[in-house]
Amino acid sequence: MGMTIAQKILKAHLVDGEMVQGQEIGLRIDQTLTQDATGTMAYLQFEAMGVDQVKTERSVAYIDHNTLQSGFENADDHKYIGSVAKKHGIYYSKAGNGICHQVHLERFGAPGKTLIGSDSHTPTGGGIGMLAFGAGGLDVAVAMGGGAYYIPMPKMVRVNLTGKLSPWVSAKDVILDVLRQMTVKGGVGKIVEYAGEGVKTLSVPERATITNMGAELGATTSLFPSDEETKKFLEAQGRGDVWVPLSSDPDAVYDEEYTVDLSALEPLAAMPHMPDNVKKVSEIGEIKVNQCCIGSCTNSSYYDMMKVASILKGKTVHPDVSLTISPGSKQVLDMLAQNGALADIIAAGARILECACGPCIGMGQSPESAGVSLRTFNRNFEGRSGTQDAQIYLVSPEVAAASALAGVLTDPRTLGEMPAIEMPAHFVINDNMIIKPSEHPEAVEVVRGPNIKPFPLGHALEASYTGKVVLKTEDNITTDHILPAGAKLLPYRSNVPYYSNYCFINVDPEFPARCREQGGGIIVGGANYGQGSSREHAALVPLYLGVKAVLCKSFARIHKANLVNSGILPLTFADPADYDAVNLLDEISLPHVQEEIRSGRQVTVVCGGRTFHADCEVSDRQRRALLAGGTLNDARQQAQ
Repeated sequence: MGMTIAQKILKAHLVDGEMVQGQEIGLRIDQTLTQDATGTMAYLQFEAMGVDQVKTERSVAYIDHNTLQSGFENADDHKYIGSVAKKHGIYYSKAGNGICHQVHLERFGAPGKTLIGSDSHTPTGGGIGMLAFGAGGLDVAVAMGGGAYYIPMPKMVRVNLTGKLSPWVSAKDVILDVLRQMTVKGGVGKIVEYAGEGVKTLSVPERATITNMGAELGATTSLFPSDEETKKFLEAQGRGDVWVPLSSDPDAVYDEEYTVDLSALEPLAAMPHMPDNVKKVSEIGEIKVNQCCIGSCTNSSYYDMMKVASILKGKTVHPDVSLTISPGSKQVLDMLAQNGALADIIAAGARILECACGPCIGMGQSPESAGVSLRTFNRNFEGRSGTQDAQIYLVSPEVAAASALAGVLTDPRTLGEMPAIEMPAHFVINDNMIIKPSEHPEAVEVVRGPNIKPFPLGHALEASYTGKVVLKTEDNITTDHILPAGAKLLPYRSNVPYYSNYCFINVDPEFPARCREQGGGIIVGGANYGQGSSREHAALVPLYLGVKAVLCKSFARIHKANLVNSGILPLTFADPADYDAVNLLDEISLPHVQEEIRSGRQVTVVCGGRTFHADCEVSDRQRRALLAGGTLNDARQQAQ
């Protein structure tokens, strides 16, 4: 039997387990990346491991999330991350150099390599044929220390691309169509591979847009073949020597197959408040628009920005619209400045923002009350923009630019002939904002500011547990629900005690106080609990508040792993109907939990005089970690 691309890379990096679907496998990791909103915790955990120098081929620390320095907190975090990087063999990408996924694609990514990053959109690297995973900070720290990265062996999904994109239709429309077909839960436990004749019609930036938003499927990762188009991109980046061809075998077997006819697609939009709530732009109609934001790790490439510049050239943004542009990297901004496209964008009335994540994570540019904002980003979760009642639509750069000019949601096909945009034969290369690690690490002092607090550690699992239900949620709770981002709160990612005051604040403002009053407890959730960002703070902060278990219908992959790493029990209802019988502040007992977790049996749950069962579907390694109260505790026990 032939192999898929993913299976070939998995096999080449397998260090533990067998490639049997559903069984846990351990992988050797070639590269890691962190960003500053998750990086501080990752590096505190790395330091706790006592490893002098990273063991990976390349590890990079990016500053791209918390770049708004309205107080000392963000600057102190950057100083800490920079000093850790210099001391421990990590490359450091300074604030302003660009968004981690865009820069990594340009300057470090390589086909056939494995990459994990403490950001859920790390699968962007699949655009050049990397096997790239989003992960929690502790998993990244372990990989930097030379440890394996563990995942359940995924199912394989093939998306066949046929035809060729029509004018004014883009890669964003491709992934929105896949989301429409598969939904935000459809990719859980699966790797998505793109194949078919349509693949060769897509440039690497277009492919990266598609793999980037594969995170919204809940997929383990997504990737494209490495072909002549990949080689051309890497050569234009001056890195042609890292290219290798990668393709699936003709007789490779996939568990699921989908088809997207590129030639039949038209401009699409994801409507509020979920990336799979997709409709045709022509079907939605000409709704009034207040704001358009173009950028993010999904759509901030040179290719995207040149399309926007060509649409805006010689025109003026509608007087009722605020248009913001966030180039994805210094390379992109530099090239726009040199060829005059930046002048065209500025002349049209756009606001030029820093080469950073910016509005995508609520770091500025929050819309007006009940405002309609079109964004080329990857997520439109309620409140993520920083305005709770804003209506956020996810669209392509073409739709956003056309709508910014018209003042209403606009199908760009009404603009006439589409300008031809060519990928450059050579990109401008200037890595002067990437700082190499020190050649004398023993002389480097790690600098810790007063906002950097120790991360919480769990306690060994007791024989039994009794606690109150401190929260009951619906389906599709995101990590943005658990811990909001935005300019007001992101500076406190290094300060779990302070951040804990805002846990679930937009779901139930009383949650933090209730946890403290009850001494912690159990969270009850619906399906796909913890979707979205990889932020392990969504596990660390509930741990700090005393949460011992999350009992839900199903989990998102990364969040479940983060719960285990923190020592919080990830339990699922054996019978989903039992969810309806559990209410806020009910007392729940797990009378035999330690023995049941140890033996791998179903966990007995007693609530309101009823007894039912929950599953704890984890590997033997994770079972050991839960018994120890978390992965770090387990690692220390194993070392002893």
